[in-house]
Amino acid sequence: MKRGGVINAALAGALARLGHTDEVLVCDSGMPLPPGVPVVDLAFVPGIPSFADVLDGLLAEIVVEGATAAEEVRRANPACHVLLGERLPGLAYVPHERLKTLSGTSRLVVRTGEARPYANVILRCGVAF
Repeated sequence: MKRGGVINAALAGALARLGHTDEVLVCDSGMPLPPGVPVVDLAFVPGIPSFADVLDGLLAEIVVEGATAAEEVRRANPACHVLLGERLPGLAYVPHERLKTLSGTSRLVVRTGEARPYANVILRCGVAF
């Protein structure tokens, strides 16, 4: 059994299979899930686990070279906007409808229990060297 880091077996295995430039959608419980993309659904009850906790856990496990969020997060979820800005410098913004379209090319979806709007981000994997 792992001592720390991501201990969810499905998520740990999915993260281990990611490669350079693969994309991961980290989303709230209301984001439409793209068809055909593997989903690790961590949602337990509304708010658990939080988007922030899941994002922090993922950022401790993978290298991120770029990220994209919905521009609507700026006004509709200011706390999430601040969180994303702190964790992901150089974050790109697109309209929410475009984010939903882009999510269809993700290699993995990680669904959180977050119940606040626009708590969604696509992470583009980098390399550790």
